[in-house]
Amino acid sequence: EKSSRLSAALFGEDCEISHDQLYELLKYAALGKCHNATQPSWCRIYHQSHLAGVVVIVLHEMSQLHFYKFYLQFRHLRKVFRHRFTLTPSTNFLASLYGEGGNLKPQNTAQGLTSTSGECIPKSSDLQCDPIIRKYGGKKQGLTRYTLTLEEQKKNDYPIKGSPRCKGYVHTECDRPRTDSSPLFGLDCEMCLTAKGNEVTRVSLVDAQGRCLLNELVKPESTVVNYRTRFSGITKEMLLPVKTRLPDIQTRLKKMLPRDAVLVGHSLNGDLQALEMIHPSVIDTSLLFARNEGRRFKLKFLAKAVLGKEIQSEQKLGHDPAEDARAALELAQFFIEQGPAKVAELNLEMLLTTEKLAEVSQNNAALQPQGRSIQKQLNEPPHLSKPCFLDCLQVTGQKPLLLGRQELDSSGLHQSNSSTPNKQILQRALEDVPLSTFSIIQFSLGPEYIASHLLAGLCEKVRSKLTDMLTIYAGPFEESFCLKSVKKEFGRCGPIQCLRVVTETNQPYVCVQYEVLEAAQLAVESLDGAEVAGSCIKVQRPVTAATLDCDVLIKELELDVENEGVIYVAGLKKSLTETDLQEEFSQLKDLETLFLPKDLQTGKHRNCCFLKFQNSQSAVEALEVINGWTTKGSKLRSRNALASGHLWRWIWQMNHSNAKRGGNTLSEKVEQLSDTEQELRKKVKKLDQHIKKLYRRLQNNTLCVVLFPGVN
Repeated sequence: EKSSRLSAALFGEDCEISHDQLYELLKYAALGKCHNATQPSWCRIYHQSHLAGVVVIVLHEMSQLHFYKFYLQFRHLRKVFRHRFTLTPSTNFLASLYGEGGNLKPQNTAQGLTSTSGECIPKSSDLQCDPIIRKYGGKKQGLTRYTLTLEEQKKNDYPIKGSPRCKGYVHTECDRPRTDSSPLFGLDCEMCLTAKGNEVTRVSLVDAQGRCLLNELVKPESTVVNYRTRFSGITKEMLLPVKTRLPDIQTRLKKMLPRDAVLVGHSLNGDLQALEMIHPSVIDTSLLFARNEGRRFKLKFLAKAVLGKEIQSEQKLGHDPAEDARAALELAQFFIEQGPAKVAELNLEMLLTTEKLAEVSQNNAALQPQGRSIQKQLNEPPHLSKPCFLDCLQVTGQKPLLLGRQELDSSGLHQSNSSTPNKQILQRALEDVPLSTFSIIQFSLGPEYIASHLLAGLCEKVRSKLTDMLTIYAGPFEESFCLKSVKKEFGRCGPIQCLRVVTETNQPYVCVQYEVLEAAQLAVESLDGAEVAGSCIKVQRPVTAATLDCDVLIKELELDVENEGVIYVAGLKKSLTETDLQEEFSQLKDLETLFLPKDLQTGKHRNCCFLKFQNSQSAVEALEVINGWTTKGSKLRSRNALASGHLWRWIWQMNHSNAKRGGNTLSEKVEQLSDTEQELRKKVKKLDQHIKKLYRRLQNNTLCVVLFPGVN
């Protein structure tokens, strides 16, 4: 059984993605290939057509800071969600998701289009996926290529000679072979409902120059049940004086049509069925302008989009069959003269979506209170209001679900009141999300927990804790110990940010601050009790309130699903390149990829790397091989990884931010955080439980994304 799955082989520094890339993923997951969406450039969804739905859980105004600060509280989130990525700073992603922000690049709008002067032009790569190109190819061809084959006529319920259902039907006797020079005639009928079924009440025929050759009222044989005046324009009074019957029209058509005539119409099968006539050569514009999944464009839309003509005006009573016949004929002539590629470039799907959304917006505007952003949106230039893929979902009848505390003006989306508590949002989500193909659920900590001074205090606490976890104290050493040899020994555990001698003690100690967590942990594990620079030393982290749960945190990081099958290797010579290391480690079984960290300022390689294996067992075996391994005269040390790429990058940024600030300047605010932090822990734990409950209610093959959008 095929099941949908996501493969995202980003590792190390590649773990940072943009909002556009996330949009790519959500768009393809929601729409699939049949809507001209393409696989994301940075990951792959397998068996997208088997996806049961897409769910985006937004933890409103929470960021990476909250995830790392409350890492232990996010128990379910970190154990279940295997793929994590840092999002680059951006304007409001949710607004851009709804097509409100105008900050998405044009190619990320509804159908993967670029925009030139407000016109929608598909990319050449997208043209190959267009149903018109798939059906006819890209080259211009004569009209005979576009006439329906006998099989197509049968499939689309056309009257066929010899069919038992067409007994008594009149043949036009146009049996001469067709060529690309054969004459085209537009045909359209209006029908009413009688005791017999659909019967003709008006017939129009136009020639290739658009001249009307026939425009006749016809009296039905049976009693009229419904004149369908709204569409046909026919009333009882109009038909009272009419003497013309169906056989008269059949005879006139037979006389008027040349022996090689090609009839053109929109869903012409219905007209020929009502006329009870068989004609061998037809072009059906509802099939000519092909769409995916058997759907068809309406004649009114095609006339406006392709020909720039308004037909079937609501101001008129009913349709004008001569106008419709002429429109269908001109559409066929346009297609033949311009060719499939030019027609595909019109991107009719996009134009239809835009037109429908304009109708939706206008309808909603009448319901909105004055001053709401929907009115502002209506006043924007057309090229700024391109629909996003959620709008496309609505047009195809799939209503996205929005539940949350942050109210947004997005037409057609269900919204909760901004004061709705998380528990109530969860209850609605548990009921409604399994029924929706695309859902956005927003939870929030509440405004009292996102004040700027609280965030600054939290940031300082996290920075302080990270600094303590990256720092080790080692000693005691002899008074005349060699600092260079100490630095060299501790450097074999990983890149050192700074090293200083502690002189406040009776005997010298050293304080080493590393750049990566693995290096500090490796130093504690491998050098505690070892002889370094002639002294048997003790290695330990500073004991502070923040580091009391350090061992628990280290263990949980080691067991994190993101670190499964990943090991850390230190002691490398900085001169080694990635190619050298690939060759060096090529004998290791099931090695999948290698990440060689760089200094994000200088771009220089570090003396450590991360190796990712296909499974945990291969990683365990590699650890046994590598520990004590010597490469290029350098002895290697290794252990299980602790910090995935996004955490490694974040730690680096925090460290350098701290260096610029000159240490802790928010001590008073940090002290005031204690009570609030306790409440926050409880809140975050509750949020994690909400995610767990919602996740368990999802159908199999559901793509679930949890977003920490931050505050700016």
